Amino acid sequence: MRHLNLDQLRTLVAIADLGTFSAAAQALHLAQPTVSLHVSELESRLGAKLVVRGSRSVTLSAAGVGLVERARRLLRDADDAIDAVRRQAEGRLGRVRLGTSTGVVIDLLPQVLDALQASHPGIDVEVSILGSTETMARLALGTLDIGLVAVPQPPVRDLEVTPWRNQPMMAYVPRRWKAPRRATATWLATQPLIFNDATTHMYGLTMEWFAKAGCTPRARIELNYDAAMRSLVAAGYGAAVLPLPSSSDDTLGDRIQIVPLSPKLTRRLGIAHRARATLDGATVRVLETLSLLRQT
Repeated sequence: MRHLNLDQLRTLVAIADLGTFSAAAQALHLAQPTVSLHVSELESRLGAKLVVRGSRSVTLSAAGVGLVERARRLLRDADDAIDAVRRQAEGRLGRVRLGTSTGVVIDLLPQVLDALQASHPGIDVEVSILGSTETMARLALGTLDIGLVAVPQPPVRDLEVTPWRNQPMMAYVPRRWKAPRRATATWLATQPLIFNDATTHMYGLTMEWFAKAGCTPRARIELNYDAAMRSLVAAGYGAAVLPLPSSSDDTLGDRIQIVPLSPKLTRRLGIAHRARATLDGATVRVLETLSLLRQT
């Protein structure tokens, strides 16, 4: 037996609801002979009488009643499947894999996810906490869709990186220390220091800033978690050079002083992804949301 035809099932349901072949034909925008053909083919495939034709209306046989009950579920599931595919193709539904650092996850990503939830609630963003180098590598392998990375980055074939946000770097100093109005590399190099892990882009950026002043500082500890570094500063363990977050941590505010650097230092972030023409709709919608929050 051949598989059931959804169009024919839809015709049978319309007949059950409207009572006549002609009314079903009008509702489905079909010729009446086509409606008759749908019913006769269904009956032939199933080997059962589905409708009883009267002088003015059509009623369902017992077999027809049973089939219509199941047909309604099948048609509803089919419509749901079609709608889901359309929403995914249009970027209203889907899963997007995004990689970025802990600092971005804590300080910047929440406002992105909040805006995305408001505009595209059907998109699920799966976040991996990674350094910029590993994020770029996974994008190239195709195991990530978007990366929020420190720039500049070495060029990677088939990947695009566009500017996104700039964050001023500041000296985070224990409140009880006597700090200058502006922290120089020379002054910081004489203090106990908390650095980012040596594998991170932040470490290289910070060390380059010290090197330009002729300083080669050593850290008491290296971490790859900005919030933990700020907590250690609050505890008086040392000073740290970190990006200024978009919102302050009031729980540490009375134990930390944030001092501008001299000369200034800026951390630059970019959006990395494959060629836009190759991306699915959900990834494009996330990129559009990120673009709306781009720093101009």
